[in-house]
Amino acid sequence: MNNGFFQVKPPVNEPVKGYLPGSPEKAALKAELERQLANPVELPLIIGGKKVLSEQKTKITCPHDHQKVLGEYYVAGEKELLMAIEAAEGARAEWESMPWEHRATIFLKAADLLTGKYRAKVSAACMLGQSKNPYQSEIDVICEMADFLRFNAHFVQEIYKQQPLSTDGVWNRVEYRALDGFVAAITPFNFTSIGGNLCTAPAMCGNTVLWKPSSTAVLSNYYFMEILLEAGLPAGVINFVPCRGVDFGKIVVSHPKMAGFHFTGSTGVFNDIWNQVGQNIAKYVTYPRLVGETGGKDFIFAHESADVEALTCAMVLGAFEFQGQKCSAASRAYIPESIWGEVKGRLEAEISQIKMGDVCDFTNLMNAVIDRKSFDNIKNYIEYARESKDAEIIIGGKCDDSVGYFVEPTVILAKTPDFKTMVEEIFGPVLTVYVYPDNKLDEALQACDTATVYGLTGAVFAQDRAAIIKLAKALDHAAGNFYINDKPTGAVVGQQPFGGSRASGTNDKAGSAINLYRWMNQRAIKETLVPRTVMNYPYMVEK
Repeated sequence: MNNGFFQVKPPVNEPVKGYLPGSPEKAALKAELERQLANPVELPLIIGGKKVLSEQKTKITCPHDHQKVLGEYYVAGEKELLMAIEAAEGARAEWESMPWEHRATIFLKAADLLTGKYRAKVSAACMLGQSKNPYQSEIDVICEMADFLRFNAHFVQEIYKQQPLSTDGVWNRVEYRALDGFVAAITPFNFTSIGGNLCTAPAMCGNTVLWKPSSTAVLSNYYFMEILLEAGLPAGVINFVPCRGVDFGKIVVSHPKMAGFHFTGSTGVFNDIWNQVGQNIAKYVTYPRLVGETGGKDFIFAHESADVEALTCAMVLGAFEFQGQKCSAASRAYIPESIWGEVKGRLEAEISQIKMGDVCDFTNLMNAVIDRKSFDNIKNYIEYARESKDAEIIIGGKCDDSVGYFVEPTVILAKTPDFKTMVEEIFGPVLTVYVYPDNKLDEALQACDTATVYGLTGAVFAQDRAAIIKLAKALDHAAGNFYINDKPTGAVVGQQPFGGSRASGTNDKAGSAINLYRWMNQRAIKETLVPRTVMNYPYMVEK
C-alpha cells in the first residue's frame, strides 16, 4: 500500500495536425489508406478480453464507394451478450477496487498510443469507414478522443479531492464508488471519439461496460478497443459487442444489473430506452443512471448588424462539413431581409467552390453520407421541398448513389418558419433559410425558440452589443451550446462542454467533470474520534 497523493498533470488539448503537402503525417496517412483498402479485415467481438466469433457477420464498406469492402465484423447475439454481462460482472470488484491512479494510467497510455504510433491507422479507418476528410478525422478520432481520455482522468482526480467539512472531534469524508452494476453504452457513427468517450468515461470511475458501437463505425471503434487492451485494460472491463439494437435492448438494457446507460443517438431511440427502463424499473438492483445526447435542429440567427462574411462562412462550414452529419450541424438559419441579398450571393459563390468525392482525394471538403438509409431519408426531404409551394431549393439538391451516397450541399428557402425542413432533424447537408422582415425580429426569435422540440446548439451573429444581449436572452433555453459570432459546431473538450436539453438529451456535458459525476456513487462516512458515553442532554438538567 502506497501513501502518496498522486496527481495527473494538467491536460492540454491535442494539437491538430495540418496534413500539408510534403508533411510526414500526410505521407503516413496516404500510405495507410492504401494499405487498408488493399487488406480487408475480419473483426471479432471482444468479451472478457478475448476475441469471440459469433454465427453472424456483416460487411464493412466505404460510404463513398460502396463496392469497396474494408472487411467484415462479427455480430453479437443473445449468447454473446449474456457472456459479456457475465464478463463485466466478473471483472467489476477487482476493477472498482484498483487504485484510481492505476486506472487513470491505462487511459493516459491509450491517449499516447493513439496520438503516436496508431495515429494514421485509426484516422484512416475513420476516413474510409465513415467517409470523413483528413481534417474532420483528425479532429475527431485523434484529437478529441485523446482529449477525452486526458481531461477525464484529470476531472476524476479533481472530483476525488472534493471532501466535506469536519467539526471538532469528527472526521467526515466521502468515498466515490462505482455504480452497483454494469454500464451499457450505445454509440453513434458520426464521431469515433464519442464512441470512445461513452465507454471509457464510466470505466475511469471504476465501472465495467458493455459497448455497442454503431454498425457503420465498427472499424475505427474496434481499433480504439485494441489500443485500450494494449494500454493494459483488464479483461472484462469494456466488452466490445456490435449487435442489433433490438437485441441490446431486450438482453442488456432490461438486465437487473444494468446500473447506467450512456447514449448518443436519435431522440426516438433514447425515448424507447427510457420507456423500456421505466417498464422494467422494479427489476433493477439500483435505479439506472440514464445519460443521453440525442437529436438537434441547430440554428444560426442573424441580426441586421451581422458581419455578412463571417455569417456566410459559418453557414457553409456549420452546415456542410462532414456532410451535415453532426449533432451540432447548422440546419436552419434566420436571416433579416436587409442583408439577405448579400448573404445569398456569398452562399452561392462559396458553395459553388466546394468539391465532393472520395476521401483519398484530399482536395475534397465533402464526402458521402453514411449509408443507404441516410441517403434515402435526406433525398426524401429534398424532394418534399422541391414539390412544396412553401419552399424553394436555391442551391444544390442533387443526390447520386451510383458510386457512393453523395448528396450535394443544399440550401432551401422556406416561406414560413415552421416549414418541415425548418423543424425536423435531417442529419445531412441541407440548410433551410427563413428570411424575416427586419421589423419582425421578436417574432423570428419566438419562432427560433419554439419551432422545434430540440435544444442542442445554436449561434447568433451581430455586431451590435445590445442586439447580442437581446438575442441571447430570447434564446436562453434554445441551445445547450450557444455561440456568438461563430458556427454552432466544433466544441472542444475542456473548453466548451457539450450537450443540450429539451429533446436533445440530458445535458450531462461530455468534455466536463459534470459527466463523470454521473458514473460515481458516493458513500458519506462520519467517524467520531471520541464517542459520547452520556445518554442525557444538557437541557434535561433542572435548576
